Parts: sequence; structure tokens; C-alpha cells
Amino acid sequence: MLVALANFLYTMTLELWPTSMNRGASMKLTRSFRLPALMLTGLLLMGLACNLPGSTPDVSPAPPPAAEQPTAVPKEPEVPTGRTGAVSSLEDVKQAVVQIVAEGTFVDPQFGLQVNAAGSGSGFIIDPSGIAVTNNHVVTGAALLKVYVAGEREPRNARVLGVSECSDLAVIDIDGENFPFLDWFDGGIDVGLQVYAAGFPLGDPEFTMTQGIVSKAEANGESDWASVDSVLEHDATINPGNSGGPLVSSEGQVVGINYASSSLFSQYFAISRDEAKGLIDRLQAGENVESIGVNGVAVTSEDGTLSGIWVASVASGSAADEAGVLPGDIITTMEGLVLATDGSMADYCDILRTKGDDSPMSIEVLRYQQGEYLSGQLNGRPLETAGVFGQQLAGDVPDTGSDYSDYTKVSDNYGAIVVEVPSGWTDIDGSAWTSEGDVIGASIYAAPDLDGFLNTWATPGMIFNVSDDLARLGGYIQMLDFYRGVYIDSCELDGRYDYDDGYYRGKYDYFVKCGGSGGADFLVLSAVPIDTSLKYLILVEVQILTNADVDAADRILATFDVVGALP
Repeated sequence: MLVALANFLYTMTLELWPTSMNRGASMKLTRSFRLPALMLTGLLLMGLACNLPGSTPDVSPAPPPAAEQPTAVPKEPEVPTGRTGAVSSLEDVKQAVVQIVAEGTFVDPQFGLQVNAAGSGSGFIIDPSGIAVTNNHVVTGAALLKVYVAGEREPRNARVLGVSECSDLAVIDIDGENFPFLDWFDGGIDVGLQVYAAGFPLGDPEFTMTQGIVSKAEANGESDWASVDSVLEHDATINPGNSGGPLVSSEGQVVGINYASSSLFSQYFAISRDEAKGLIDRLQAGENVESIGVNGVAVTSEDGTLSGIWVASVASGSAADEAGVLPGDIITTMEGLVLATDGSMADYCDILRTKGDDSPMSIEVLRYQQGEYLSGQLNGRPLETAGVFGQQLAGDVPDTGSDYSDYTKVSDNYGAIVVEVPSGWTDIDGSAWTSEGDVIGASIYAAPDLDGFLNTWATPGMIFNVSDDLARLGGYIQMLDFYRGVYIDSCELDGRYDYDDGYYRGKYDYFVKCGGSGGADFLVLSAVPIDTSLKYLILVEVQILTNADVDAADRILATFDVVGALP
């Protein structure tokens, strides 16, 4: 059996397939593909605690009353924990908590394009020089930041020093100095610790503080926009707009950074001091950590067939920007691994942690608005179009013959594979795919007349084969190279093209003038599932004589599928 399989790619003769097909000089053939409705699928039903553009009406902060003007504090940079000048009471925490309004253009998976939009979050100052902490999802990709400091009527500008997408942390530098600031909590953090959530929820310019306790010291931190191994769960109420604000102790010291909420279950989450403190030191020094420069969220289609990282905005000059990633793109794979299949950022972040932010990493991107699939590298080769979708085929085949008005779904004899073909292609063979008498997979042949299809260039038709046995011996390139040798003597090779329809990916060869000038076009596609847990090779061959056959080929590529166990 194994010998027969190994010989298959080298010994198949024209008895199995004596002909090929034809088409236009540079037409690319791909599946017509409709992107299913996307949904955000954050674990634990958690929601961002940031007031994002489009999520609620933007409320520009009003200047606070003059009575809230802070007392100037002498600048004392890089003083260790417990330094003089830090806020020392719960009442004074509001002097060091800021509201951040991020303005820019974002593409939201639920609300679409948001031009010159403003979203708001919170932050807190950790150094009198104006160094402040917030969440990555509050600031990344914004054109400008307006920071409202307690007691001031006008916002200050700020610049981003460093971000971490996966830990959802960012450090910014606010214009000015001599600011009140918060210190880190120096005690143990455990269940029952009394805590207070400070910030500016719902875009309201009025400072808010709520009270609660730490209810879980090591909660699951995976979500659809961050990947933190463990976080603090507490019951001090937070809402959109609280993102990046501090969770403080009764002495006004920082226990954690609020970043998520599950209001349905009255559960609220903060990135722990122990997780954040060392990372914030790196961000303050200007280093980006576990970041390619996107403000993104994991999305999946309703039927689970498509998943990836939806890019809402891109930081200029970042690895994503230099690769050509745009707002509205969906990064579907990284280093060949399909992303967000569980609705979280876990796999995406684990790849960044494994490879390092600066390493070349292959990515594939779905750019739905333009109907394109792109492939390239972060820190390497820029994105290039690998395929298109949602387009009907067109070529220079003769515009003759009746259109195929009806299509029929056909299956092989084992119920393993299905495809739609013109209803007039009634000569169908669904017996197993064999080599030297051994069954190697499933097969469907369909044509108006199989004898004419198999032995002449004058009859349209198609073959759809799938084998898991062959997948163990070679890849789709080897399969395609073999078939190129089969057809090259009878046809002219138009070219080899990338294929990616969101379910399967591979390459196809397109042949023209099969059997001589004016002969058929012939397409040979070899592909594998994008889901790497599925191990089988696909071979699709279509013979094209007219534009009606072009439409049939498009329908075949849009509908071929594996639905059961292969023989």
C-alpha cells in the first residue's frame, strides 16, 4: 500500500487524466466567498472598560471647578516605592488620576469606520514628571491624545512611550511636570483586600470612585483583546471609560490597573501590580513589549469557519504599519497558525512571546472591503495580494454556449465529499480514488459526457479528489508539479497562482490552448485545509470551453468541501 502511494505521484499516466483546460492570459481563479457575520467572543463575557468610539456617545470632559486645583509637588524622578511626595490618602487619589481622550480614525468590527472619532479612558500618574499608566487599547493607533488633569480647564498633550498589546498596558508622558502621583501598594495582595476603583467611566468628566474587595487573586486573564496569565478579580464596579484607571488600596496605593468588566455577573478585573510593575519599567524606557503596533480584538464568524485578529487601528512606524496592515484588516494566521479559534488573543500573544517582537513572522490577512487575501511578513516582506474573493471568473474563452441556470449538489459514493455542478452534468462517477488497485481517497467525476471529458478537449467537466494518505507523503506543491508534467505537453501554461478562500489554501496552475489553438482551458488546483488539525490533500480539475464553463468553475471552487470520513 505505501509503495503504491509513494509511486502515485511519479507513475500516474494519461489513462487517469488525458486532458486539461483553458482560460485568459492573467485571470486568477478563486472561490467566491461571502464573509460570515463576525462576532466578538471575549472569554468570560468580558468587555473592554474603555469608552471606545461608537460604543457610547462621546462626552468631552468639562473643566473641573477651580477648587480642585492640585498643590504643586516638587519633581522627584525615579524615587523608589514609598518616596516623598506620592499621594498618601484615598481622598487625594483623584489628584493623580487622569481622563484620556484618544482621537483618530478607527475601524470597529461592530460599528465600522469611525472618522475623527474620540474614545475615552482613564490613567494615573506614577511620576511627578508626567509619566502615566493606562491601557494599550486606550491609546494605540490614536492620532492625538488629550489628557485632562485634575483641576485644569484645558487638556494637555501626551505622547506614547511604550505599549504592550498582550498585557494591555501603555505608558504615556504628559506635557508638564510637578504632578501629584501614585505609588505602588507595598503589601500582599490576596482575597478580601479592600480596594477602590478610580477613573472616569462612560466619558463623564466627573471623577468616580467605587469600593469593593479582591474576590480572586489569580483569575483567568485571557480575553479577546489581551492575554494576561492571571489578573485580579474584584467587585468595585467599573464601566467603559474606567480602562487604564487604578485599583487602589485604602491608603491610595496602586494594587492594579483596571482593564475589563463582566457587568452581567458583576465581575471586574484589574492587571495586578505584580504583573504590571516590571513591564511598566520597560515601557517607560521606550520599549514596546509583545506588540506589533495594532489596536486589535479577536473575532470569529458565527459558524466558526473564520477567525482572526480584527485591526481597529495601526500605530505609525510599527511592524504592522511597515508590513502594510490597515485598519479593518483581519490577521487570520501568524507563522502558519490560525489565530483566535478560541475567541481569544492567546495564540497570537504566545507567538509574539515565542518569536520576539522584532523577528520576521509570516502573516496572512483578509482585507474584506477590497475583496483580497494578502500574505507577507512582520519585520520582513511586505504584504502582497495572494488572492481575491467575491468575484466571478472571467477570461478570453469563447462567449458561446448556454448559461448554466441550475446547479446540483453531488456527493461521492461514501458521503465524504460534496460539490455543486451544473444540473446538465448528469454523467457522474463517485467511486473511490484509487492507485494501483488501492483506495487512497474520495473522488467525484462530473460532466455532460464523461467519455468525451476524459478523452477529448471538446467536453467540459470536473474532477474533485481528496486523499489523507497522500497528505502523509507530500504537499500540494508536489501534487501540482506532478500534474504540470502531465498537461504541459498538450497545453500552454498560463501561470501558477496562490489560492486562499478562507477555508482552503494552496496553488493552482492554469493552462490554455489545450489540444491546440482554440482548444480548452484547464485548471488544476491543489490545496490543503487552513485548519492545520485537518490532514488531507485536495485536487480539483476543471475543463473550460465557454464563459458558461467559467461560471461553472467558479461555482465548483465556491462549493467543494469535505463533509465526512474519507474512504
